Amino acid sequence: MELLNNSIIYHVAIILYACSVSLYCIDFLQSNQRANRTAFWLLAIVWLLQTVFMCIRAVETHANPVLTLLSGVYFYVWLLITLSLILNRLQRIDFLVFFTNVLAFSISALSIFTPFGKTPPVLANRLVSELVYVHVGMAFLSYATFTVSFIFSLMYLLQYRLLKQKKWTVRLRRLGNLPKLNTLSYVLNIFAAPFFLFAILLGCIWAYTKLENFHWYDPKVIGSFVVFIVYCTGLYLYTSGKLQGKQIAHWNVGAFLTLLINIFLLSSLTSFHFWNL
Repeated sequence: MELLNNSIIYHVAIILYACSVSLYCIDFLQSNQRANRTAFWLLAIVWLLQTVFMCIRAVETHANPVLTLLSGVYFYVWLLITLSLILNRLQRIDFLVFFTNVLAFSISALSIFTPFGKTPPVLANRLVSELVYVHVGMAFLSYATFTVSFIFSLMYLLQYRLLKQKKWTVRLRRLGNLPKLNTLSYVLNIFAAPFFLFAILLGCIWAYTKLENFHWYDPKVIGSFVVFIVYCTGLYLYTSGKLQGKQIAHWNVGAFLTLLINIFLLSSLTSFHFWNL
């Protein structure tokens, strides 16, 4: 019965999430402030339901909410919703919530129809060190922050294109000004990069001390360091003034694609990463 109730909560959240994203689409196309406000409060309800869902699921399965692929997807979506709501309140960039939650909703909806949704949380019983919990938490926080930074870069490129085409519409103003979008993307990367590095190092330390088949030349480890170097190089190029504006936005998009390759491709090639256990 508890599992059924938990499933109902999740599916109600998905339905409300779809309504919220649809209303944001209406606002995006028609500049409808009423739709924007309604979508925002629906999203806040979705955030609350997602929080309740994750707590109930953690109690039922007696597992950490981020140590299986499916639970990790739930947590990642929850982080994206949280960040979008907070940033929307602090910076008031209307389309940030829309772009972020189109992506988050797609991931959340996809999780319903994929096979890994039935994967039991077997890994939790095999963990004897709390070090991995810190590693995973930092990794997901950096993933979510890099994602929002990537969305800011996409918004910058869209804004840049509209300005070049001289399309003076309300949508142009609501995307936010170019320097602000560039700065926010840069600041988020500065925030996320240390967390990502700590996640890599803690993960390596845990694997080195607890696993027999760990190697420093594992594809996942090498890929993670490559992603970190790509992001740090972008931060250096921006700070030194060697790349600005459209160029650094393109760099950030490329860095995020590198991150996705590391998460979804190299994770399938590694011999120890938890998503494969």
